[in-house]
Amino acid sequence: MAETTPHLIPCADGFELRATLHSPEGPAGAVVLMHPATAVPERMYFAFARRLASEGFVVVTYNYRGVQPHGAAKRVRAGFSTWAEQDVEAVTHWAATKHPGLPLLAVGHSFGGHAIGLCESSQRLRAAVMITSHAGCLRFVRSWGERLKVALLLKVIGPFCARVLGYVPGRKLGIGEDLPAQVMLEWSRWTSLPEYFFDDPSMDARARFSRPRMPVLSIGMEDDPWAPAEAVDLISRHLTGCPVERRQFTRADSGGHDIGHLGFFRERHAATLWPVVSDWLHRHATERA
Repeated sequence: MAETTPHLIPCADGFELRATLHSPEGPAGAVVLMHPATAVPERMYFAFARRLASEGFVVVTYNYRGVQPHGAAKRVRAGFSTWAEQDVEAVTHWAATKHPGLPLLAVGHSFGGHAIGLCESSQRLRAAVMITSHAGCLRFVRSWGERLKVALLLKVIGPFCARVLGYVPGRKLGIGEDLPAQVMLEWSRWTSLPEYFFDDPSMDARARFSRPRMPVLSIGMEDDPWAPAEAVDLISRHLTGCPVERRQFTRADSGGHDIGHLGFFRERHAATLWPVVSDWLHRHATERA
């Protein structure tokens, strides 16, 4: 059984992130950072973290600022850029300091994978996995009905709530946890750009994605309505300094179960999909840096 301990991780701007350290019973072989998706709380990653801990990894799970209960989204001013430049940077440096002798790995889910490309501290990683990390452009949503639904949410309802309420009530809208206003406004703007945030000059994303120099496994799901293969490829091809291995999972890979954008981390995939990632992490954790 993994030992779980709560921690507060200080960011450079003084904000403290709530995090959980999942530690193996015996000696640890590497540290895995779990960078979450937008509007997804850390508890969704606990089962996968426990599995990795049982295999000898120390795992860090956490919430981005504003993605917490009790009205946090209303009180926090933060965008995707804040999450990458403050939160992910802080978690990476904290883990490297706490476990200085262990290889540092990362698993980024959706925006969590984007953050791996955006963050300067990713240059400290031995290897990284990006799961359903895609360019969220509306043009990639295949179904016209789904595209209309997404456009209504990200172009109309979400920005309206952000500007009028000062946050986005994600729970009531059915998109997960509540979100800070700036996150929604950045997301809304990027959905119409041909290359997503790579076309936003304020992000300097092309230059930032060119900095890392580690192996990357980029995984897409064939039944993900928001992230077809070409949307996943758009993100991973900007990692110009990294050898990128691409995998596209289908229902056949999961024993006939649906996967979708969020499903990889559900325990029903523990015997089918999870070993692909854990074996890949083990292999690169033991390779000579």
